[in-house]
Amino acid sequence: MTTLASPSVTVGGARWVRRLRSNLPGYLFLLPWLVGFFGLTIGPALGSLYLSFTDFDLLRDPRWVGTANYVRIATDDPKFIESLHVTFVYVILSVPLKLIFALLVALMLNKGIAGLPLYRAVFYLPSLLGASVAIAVLWRQLFAGNGLVNQIVFMAFGIQGPSWISDPDYTLYTLVILSIWQFGSPMIIFLAGLRQVPQDIYEAAQIDGASKMRQFFRITLPMLTPVVFFNAVVQTIEAF
Repeated sequence: MTTLASPSVTVGGARWVRRLRSNLPGYLFLLPWLVGFFGLTIGPALGSLYLSFTDFDLLRDPRWVGTANYVRIATDDPKFIESLHVTFVYVILSVPLKLIFALLVALMLNKGIAGLPLYRAVFYLPSLLGASVAIAVLWRQLFAGNGLVNQIVFMAFGIQGPSWISDPDYTLYTLVILSIWQFGSPMIIFLAGLRQVPQDIYEAAQIDGASKMRQFFRITLPMLTPVVFFNAVVQTIEAF
């Protein structure tokens, strides 16, 4: 006895094949990102999570110890509290300063100046190069004991500047400056948000005699509240 396939199953299978064929280019373009995401982000993260529950070094196999490492960090490791303090100070300093600087530059670029695409690309470039080896070497040369920064300090004030990178009293603030330098990403988002603010609101405010400062605090900043919140969340996550 011969069994015939259900017409609905046949039609459904053909529709699935057509959908797969039409979406195949998108899947192929997405594949490198997926490989990198799972191979370089998810995989190492899960591996690190597993190793955090073990006693492990490079000379022997991991030995499961459960939550002993976390208990030791929380109760018997003074460096952990110190690290938390340094991290929170870094976040509290770097995130607001970066957002303020990014917003100021976005306000400047929103004035309709000539060559806006060029300025936008130049200001965004540090966000792309900020973590590269070349930029790290450059910043090390700038903030070295006899680097450019200390030379400027000596010429301006006649004093020898500190070792900005190796001195624990100044290293954190050097890292904050490096973080602020990478303001391109929030600047682009602020600029996009400024372009969405209706110009007729500013025109009405000018007719009423509102100053530029009043327009900023009564119109621009309230209209940018969702953008400010988004940038603050993203930059806080990156800072941690």
